[in-house]
Amino acid sequence: MQKIYEMSPHLADLIAAGEVVERPASVVKELCENSIDAGARSLTVEIRDGGMSYIRVTDNGCGMSPVDAKTAFLRHATSKLRDERGLEAIATLGFRGEALAAISAVSRVELLTREKGEETGTRLELEAGKETLCEPAGCPEGTTMIVKNLFFNTPARLKYMKNDKAEGAAVTVAVTRLCLSHPEVSVKYIKDGREEIHTPGDSRRDSAVYETLGRDIAKGLLPTELEANGIKVKGFVSSPSAARGNRSWQFFFINGRFVRSKLLQSALEGAYKNSLFTGRFPVCVLDIDMSYSKVDVNVHPAKLEVRFSDERSVFDALYWAVRGALEGENAPAELEISKSTAAAVRPSLSDGSEAPRFSGARGSSAPVSFSAAPRDGFFRRVSADEIRSSLGAGFKKTGSEGKYPLNDIIRPAAQQKIDMPSAKPNWTPDPPIEEKREETPWRFIGEAQNTYLIVEMGSSVYFIDKHAAHERILFDKLKEKGWRPEAQMLIAPVIVKVGEETAELIGKNASILGEYGFGIDDFGGGSVAIRETPQDFDLDEPEAFIEELAGILSSSGSRGLGELKDDIMHTVACKAAIKAGTRSEPSAVRELIAKVMSGEVRYCPHGRPVRMEITKYQLDKGFKRV
Repeated sequence: MQKIYEMSPHLADLIAAGEVVERPASVVKELCENSIDAGARSLTVEIRDGGMSYIRVTDNGCGMSPVDAKTAFLRHATSKLRDERGLEAIATLGFRGEALAAISAVSRVELLTREKGEETGTRLELEAGKETLCEPAGCPEGTTMIVKNLFFNTPARLKYMKNDKAEGAAVTVAVTRLCLSHPEVSVKYIKDGREEIHTPGDSRRDSAVYETLGRDIAKGLLPTELEANGIKVKGFVSSPSAARGNRSWQFFFINGRFVRSKLLQSALEGAYKNSLFTGRFPVCVLDIDMSYSKVDVNVHPAKLEVRFSDERSVFDALYWAVRGALEGENAPAELEISKSTAAAVRPSLSDGSEAPRFSGARGSSAPVSFSAAPRDGFFRRVSADEIRSSLGAGFKKTGSEGKYPLNDIIRPAAQQKIDMPSAKPNWTPDPPIEEKREETPWRFIGEAQNTYLIVEMGSSVYFIDKHAAHERILFDKLKEKGWRPEAQMLIAPVIVKVGEETAELIGKNASILGEYGFGIDDFGGGSVAIRETPQDFDLDEPEAFIEELAGILSSSGSRGLGELKDDIMHTVACKAAIKAGTRSEPSAVRELIAKVMSGEVRYCPHGRPVRMEITKYQLDKGFKRV
């Protein structure tokens, strides 16, 4: 008895449509890619009801002849491949020849197209893949594709569609990716009669970023460009302070094609290591140009995934491009700094060769140096209203014009109330001895709330978070090769009840903890004994500290030993750093201030900025002087 049958062409089309056309956003993506392959420089995308009832894509591309218009809707009909050799170097966005056949199989389609130079065009209508009308028509040069009633003939697919708002949001994402990948194309996007996006098509990616992602995202981005091993990386990445709470703001393009790639994601986020809060992710718009023969885009029906012939080279190129942008962030205008550390100690790539020199934000192939004004993200800018509300009450005259606040100066004995005989003393106090300090471009004024150091430089006043800055300095010292913190033995061990599993976990990792000055062992009965801590480590809440340490150790399996050690160093640096809310002597913070004002220290290990600027103009404006 026969058990195997050949499927009908219609059933095969419906199955193929399920692979290519998942939702309205898939239709928009495929139609727009066809338009770009046709040479369009202007695109209009319009949807209604999330794209379920109406999708229109109009372009000014090359258009189609009447014969090509009918052939285009046949399965595996394409103008982009001639033989199998073309698969080795695919340079077009579309190539499978399945999109139009799949779309027409599950909708009602109307096509208007006219080749350049021809007097008349062609109108073609199809329903469920069957041609219902083909006639000459008057229309502009280019192609207009209208898709109505998507999945009208496949109710099983229709019931899995989300509401109109969700489907419309997916279309918006698809259009956004198109705009960012092809800034040379002017794209107008109309949603339910309202224009949502309109890019200028001036070939400037920053214009497309501003129009699609918005001003807030755009102002936090840093440009980068690098070319190494035949791979060119160009685009924008965010400063650490402009990171977001998810990865939806990451856009990777390979030769103008949007892709999802764990490799690229890993390279991007690896470059931000020790600069971001947990749960924060960098923003990026990065285009990677490489030989078409070294990337395979034919591994996913929707062409969203790719495979590289040399993954290491791609990883290195993107990693160093991002690092270049981050290390090339601008320093204060009053300083002329050469980043000798980055220039002298050049890391190596996986093959032992020297890392590529990056252009960073300055676009130069020389070792990074900078002298321009600071960018947003290096510190947080504040408005005049914030100045008045947050700082206005603190600007009270003290009557002291000295370098430090009056309460920092030790008063001579003659100024103190002393119980002495009525005769006046026959001595006078010696004048205070002024410390000899080397000349610096900045002046330390004092400290606010025992937390923020106040520094004046040029025409600006800077507030430095002393804990965050000191934490970064300590963390960098811990990262230095061969550096080990000095352990101090506690007078009596601190016993902490943590439970059997946690105690076992701590005991198993005792040797790793010992590298950073912790002497912690399993005390039995679900408890651990803390016997040693790094010098100056504040063990004020031992239970909370052990819980934090256990959380770090338990998650290390999926992240590797390197990230485990970094997390431990974060904890050590945080606990040992100068505490906010405690008074600090001026002499103790001058080195810290020098590192921050020179640009050596910019962010704490969690990605927070360590300083904030208030310009003279902002102060004058806040006090109504301008």
